Amino acid sequence: MSNSKLYKGSLTTIILKLLNESDKMYGYEITQKVKELTKGELKITEGALYPALHKLEAEGLLEVEVKKVDNRLRKYYRLTENGEKETVNKLNELANYISTMQNLVSPKLSLE
Repeated sequence: MSNSKLYKGSLTTIILKLLNESDKMYGYEITQKVKELTKGELKITEGALYPALHKLEAEGLLEVEVKKVDNRLRKYYRLTENGEKETVNKLNELANYISTMQNLVSPKLSLE
């Protein structure tokens, strides 16, 4: 996908936003939700997702709950209080970035 480099820089924000909207999610569930929301445009690989999840956990933004499901252990991720605050920060950063890029590619004409 040609946009994959653009999406890669947004992976943390995507993960935080999805977890902010639900109580908890496991890795495969996150990949499927992204695929569904983007109508298949964005596919997050395990090779990208799990290092990002582990980094967020190490930073204290996520907590992990391990449950046995169908005789297998499954890791569920949920936001910590700091994770909720960081989600707000990341979404604001993304909104500012999008606004800046829109100004660069489609500058408003001044009537002065």
